[in-house]
Amino acid sequence: MKKCIVVLAVVGVIVLSLVVGVLASDLLWQDIGRGNLNLKTVLVEPENSRNIYIGSRGGVFKSEDAGQSWRSILSVRGTNKEVNFLSFALGDKNSLYAATGNGLYQSLNRGRSWDRLFKGKSYFESECTALAILPSSLFLGTKAGVFLSKDNGRSWHKERGILGNSQILNISYNLSEPDYIYIASLNGVFKTSDAGKNWERIFVASPKEFGNDEEETTEDQDETMWFSDIKYVTIDPNNLNCLYVATGKGVYRSRNKGRSWDLLTDYGLLSHETKFLLISLKSTIYAVTKSGIFEYANERWHELSLGLTAEDIRFLAQDNSGNLYAASDKGLFKTKVSCGNNNDKDIIVEYCKDEPGIQEVQQAAIKYAQVIDPERIENLRRQARLKAVLPDFSLDYDKTVTSYSNTNNTRFAVGPAEWGVSLKWSLSDLIWSEQQRLIDSQVRLMVQLRDDILDEVTKLYFERLRVKMELDNLSIEDRKKRFEKELRLQELTASIDALTGGYFSRQARAKIGV
Repeated sequence: MKKCIVVLAVVGVIVLSLVVGVLASDLLWQDIGRGNLNLKTVLVEPENSRNIYIGSRGGVFKSEDAGQSWRSILSVRGTNKEVNFLSFALGDKNSLYAATGNGLYQSLNRGRSWDRLFKGKSYFESECTALAILPSSLFLGTKAGVFLSKDNGRSWHKERGILGNSQILNISYNLSEPDYIYIASLNGVFKTSDAGKNWERIFVASPKEFGNDEEETTEDQDETMWFSDIKYVTIDPNNLNCLYVATGKGVYRSRNKGRSWDLLTDYGLLSHETKFLLISLKSTIYAVTKSGIFEYANERWHELSLGLTAEDIRFLAQDNSGNLYAASDKGLFKTKVSCGNNNDKDIIVEYCKDEPGIQEVQQAAIKYAQVIDPERIENLRRQARLKAVLPDFSLDYDKTVTSYSNTNNTRFAVGPAEWGVSLKWSLSDLIWSEQQRLIDSQVRLMVQLRDDILDEVTKLYFERLRVKMELDNLSIEDRKKRFEKELRLQELTASIDALTGGYFSRQARAKIGV
């Protein structure tokens, strides 16, 4: 019995922690894009988060009032006007870089004027996708390979080998170790430990032709027809040995600069296809999938985008105050990420106030199933002991019939009549009897059944509570998700009613006076 109580208590704590985790993850997202749509990237000045830069299909926009208003500071010309990446120069927030579909641009005066530092010889070389700004060099990623400049962009040369011919997805580095650079490309993740003199591939994922399941690894390829399971690589700022790679199969982690990898759990991650990663200054992991934004904590993923109306999230950024920014197809969104809420328990009580509590539901389930009654079990044990005290009683009656025969007749005589009474005690049954063994066996089966019912009804109860919280945080416009959550809520209610004989719904209606 004590073991059962302990198990139930542990289950309750675990489920409650999951509910609190979900509640803490339901954030209020604020649209600060003011109509600027189809954003590809966002850059926030860390020390002054009122200064925000966004890149869209057409140019760069700037806000100096935390998103209240925006103005265009760069209009990209040409066929491809995408702004794919924005970055500050080293130690100089007045100097900006913009990697666009028509080359690399630089501004030395916070966007008032721009110069183009790089324009490729082909359409794919001109489409710049990533940039690493190091003390002695610039590494520029394009759809046609990596270019290197050691004179602040006045001249460029193309990397040799695979990196000189592969589509570059992103470049990750940390100024604490400027010689270590990591590049995610269609042909894998590459690492250099000597500022680009030598490269080694540390994560392999062969590119695939769109619409074809066969894998190929040719260097001479048409980039418009190829994709890869690799999407993004990044470094933990607090542990430079720790790398993360976003792939079509989930998030991989290396604790030794890429020598070995392990796949993080997908528990809570609605889609395996991860396309972006952000590691915060506190080493919090944020992942973007086609299903939304997720935070990794306590060996599971928690969705942060339940209240976000955007469908295609493309980039995340965070300022020093803990504000999280999401650049998406629907604009720029901002939310405050905290480490939890001291009022979580009060909010949970608020969600349960119009419904029976978990203990009431558990008792109703046990009563409805009639699986165990302590008084009934004690009565059975008492009766088994009384049987050992009371004797087995037997009554015998016997009589003698005698016959006398001669040649003329036969005579019968009856008697004498004999009566017998016997009493028999089995005193050993006072200690243990077969009847008590049968009772104990029945009790064990009933206890197991009770535990199963309590476990099931507890899980259903807290799952229903979690779905209610998620439903409240969905926007009215998100009809598909709302329908799925409402359907799941009704399903869980019906399951609890089935285990309690309708008690849950009856009590819920009674509490609201229906």
